[in-house]
Amino acid sequence: MSSSRKPQPETLWARHNEQWRKPAQIVSQWREAAQTSPELLEMRVRGAWWQILEKTGATLLITREYEHLIIAVSASKGRPRVSYHPLPHPSGLTVDRKRAVVYVASTRNPNQVYELRPAIGMQDRLDCASSPVDDRPLIPLRSWFLPGCLYIHDLALVGGRLHANAVGQNAIVRLSDDADYQRVWWPRCIERGGQPLFGRNHLQLNSIAAGANLRASYFSASCDQVGARRPGHRNFAVDRRGVIFSGRTREPVATGLTRPHSARLHAGQVWVNNSGYGEVGFAEDGKFAVVAKLPGWTRGLCFCGPVMFVGTSRVIPRFRQYAPGLDAEASQCAVHALETTTGRVLGSLSWPAGNQIFAIDWISCRDSLGFPFRVTGTKSPVRDKNLFYSFEVNNRST
Repeated sequence: MSSSRKPQPETLWARHNEQWRKPAQIVSQWREAAQTSPELLEMRVRGAWWQILEKTGATLLITREYEHLIIAVSASKGRPRVSYHPLPHPSGLTVDRKRAVVYVASTRNPNQVYELRPAIGMQDRLDCASSPVDDRPLIPLRSWFLPGCLYIHDLALVGGRLHANAVGQNAIVRLSDDADYQRVWWPRCIERGGQPLFGRNHLQLNSIAAGANLRASYFSASCDQVGARRPGHRNFAVDRRGVIFSGRTREPVATGLTRPHSARLHAGQVWVNNSGYGEVGFAEDGKFAVVAKLPGWTRGLCFCGPVMFVGTSRVIPRFRQYAPGLDAEASQCAVHALETTTGRVLGSLSWPAGNQIFAIDWISCRDSLGFPFRVTGTKSPVRDKNLFYSFEVNNRST
């Protein structure tokens, strides 16, 4: 018989009563969410970062997948505002700016998709004090589960409907409001005898340059051939094998890339991050035209007026073979503001203890200045608790 004494029921009940009390745990459905390490949020600024960001009028939203964080960065009246939201392994992110709705993919098994909207006020209550919500923080309203084999990466709005890269199925899926999905596009190269291969990841089909419809969209992948060696294998060859597929033809329209990510349509051109060489540029005459080279694995790309924001990540040691054009030791976890026409870096925000950035998008500062959990400015756990207790959100449909 064990000599250790079992806890009394009252002790167990008291312990249970203390668990799952933090709003960060509840909204992320993750017990450890309240234990975000402060060093992951420490940042450095180079150049005119805050001035450039304030001129855009944008709140940047940045997923840091391996650190299980979404970061929000904005500047108003010369004051920076940085906040965060803990979420298990966030990857793709897209913003419906007409409706002020944010969608984020959480790529674990099973996959999840979160929907967030700005809080516009608090309900009048007798049991808690209300506070102003001038910052209109983003609140998660719902999430839904999807099979882990989808292996969702990018999210995008195509024709006003939410779509995702089902990397694990070599396809694009349309996500529906009833938590279902439908395969709606795939490249011709995965077909065998007229039947597509959906059973495992062959191409690393990982981003969507969203057009007005699927035929007007483009998609990036690490290769355009189904072979015995697959993405994730240490001996999977990547150098110059990446492509951009046309939604219309389902064939490559640009080649010679190395682990491309974050394809985006801007001003009639298909832009993309050539991650394995730390580059950003666009497709031209079937090839990749480099606009800028940055210090790290380029992933995450969005445009706001004349500025493009590009993310860089550190090179994960076990994936060094995927980054033949990078100095792994010099790689940074950062977001860079670039002049779109020249590629000149205007300013950068970096996290010295950071690791991986996946996606970047923006919401207007008029709609939201970020998340309730603040890095800069006044922090108030009581205010956060009351906000989640009595929030009212913007439910505009158009």
